[in-house]
Amino acid sequence: MQKNTTQWRQSSQVFHERAEEYDRWFESSLLFAIEQSAIQSLDITFSQPALEIGVGPGRFAEALQLPFGIDPAMAPLLLAEKRGICTCQAIAEELPFATSSLGAIFLLFTLCFLESPTRCLEECRRILRPNALLVIGFVPATSAWGKNLINKKEAGHPFYRFARFFTVVHVQEILIKNGFHILTSASTLYQEPEKLVTFEQSKTGMDEQAGFVIIATECNKR
Repeated sequence: MQKNTTQWRQSSQVFHERAEEYDRWFESSLLFAIEQSAIQSLDITFSQPALEIGVGPGRFAEALQLPFGIDPAMAPLLLAEKRGICTCQAIAEELPFATSSLGAIFLLFTLCFLESPTRCLEECRRILRPNALLVIGFVPATSAWGKNLINKKEAGHPFYRFARFFTVVHVQEILIKNGFHILTSASTLYQEPEKLVTFEQSKTGMDEQAGFVIIATECNKR
């Protein structure tokens, strides 16, 4: 198994230290409402048990009825537990689940923080049952939202200091390379970051210029 460095400890420390601040951000958040709606617009059916990797305080897991969540930061996990999520402190590259044991995995706004996206996808494929779903939501690097976050990273923003942002094409490539077949997708957030004032319905498909892209894939296993 690949040896991981301590980068995950550094990148997750701020989420541990500022967990309550991050959790409060979701309250009455238009951005959260738009992102949640985009995920639900996929109209996918998935089997339990389902896991969210990078569950944080459990806001998405609670809304999507995902019973399990992992995160490297401890403080957010305690908040997720209060929302009824069964949690475990773990990293995406070393998932603490048995082979072929899960019905679905959600990876939402976590891809950019991974030390090894490839290792994470290998682990997802290992623990998913045949034909189970992996759902990935991310901010495309080429969008106005992606550029805004890259600027924050370069300015030393504590939440994004260790983040890496990907294009839609790159995400498609690593999904296919690691044995995932794309089923459906949606894009949203065409308003610029500083001009977000109204609710947006998502559009079908993957758009590099969208601020949020959600992709549902199927795990191909022989």
